[in-house]
Amino acid sequence: MATGAFFLVTALVGTGFILQSAAAAQDARIHATTVLAESTGVNPDQLVAYDNVMPAHAASKARGALDEAVVVMAAAEGKADATALAASVASLTHFTLLAPERVFELVDLTKAESATVQASTAEADRVAAEQAAVAAAAARAAAEAQAAAEAVAAQVAANAAAARPAKSSASSRPSAPTDPSGAQAIARDLMQARYGWGGDQFGCLVSLWARESGWNVNAYNSSSGATGIPQALPGSKMASAGADWQTNPATQITWGLGYIAGRYGTPCGAWDHSESAGWY
Repeated sequence: MATGAFFLVTALVGTGFILQSAAAAQDARIHATTVLAESTGVNPDQLVAYDNVMPAHAASKARGALDEAVVVMAAAEGKADATALAASVASLTHFTLLAPERVFELVDLTKAESATVQASTAEADRVAAEQAAVAAAAARAAAEAQAAAEAVAAQVAANAAAARPAKSSASSRPSAPTDPSGAQAIARDLMQARYGWGGDQFGCLVSLWARESGWNVNAYNSSSGATGIPQALPGSKMASAGADWQTNPATQITWGLGYIAGRYGTPCGAWDHSESAGWY
């Protein structure tokens, strides 16, 4: 009986030990499941679904980071160094082949590089804007200085002109000959009869055509082709006053007076232009 009792007690003790060990292992598994569930934010029965969600979440993050990086690199062209960001983008582009944990690392790296390049680009834009403002201010200052210098020069010229004694243009005009003959006499009679011009205009006409042709009906300028007393250019224009324009001084003078009246109003107007320009 004693021996049987011993084996019975031993069996019971052994069974209790086994039961306690099994209970401890079960508690450990429950604790591990609880910790994992709390760390992922899902219930234990959602752990399998969570394993499927992770790659999709990583892919979404990768695409967002890549889209942002492309915009940043485009804005940085010619302004900031985007070499490191380009390298990060090249690595992240293959996100479908990478483990989610590696994708998240590359996303964080790409975002950090994007922020760095963005800051450099913004600084480059700021410097460029300041330089443009300085250049614009310098251009405005130069324009204002030029305008001021021109105004001063104009005022100086006006003061100098006001200081000079007034000189009548009429006083510089030539006087008429007292006893004209030949072609000049013809011109005096024609201009008075047709245009009502008096001796003052005749004096301008005499000097004008004396300069142009010497009142020579056969005058010809080989350089320009101007012909006759009024130096018509070409001489054939004078045919409108008569078919004998090449030899008849009256025909040449008639055409010349019409030209002066139509272009300058009077012989003195033509003379003044000839004085200033060298031709009429």
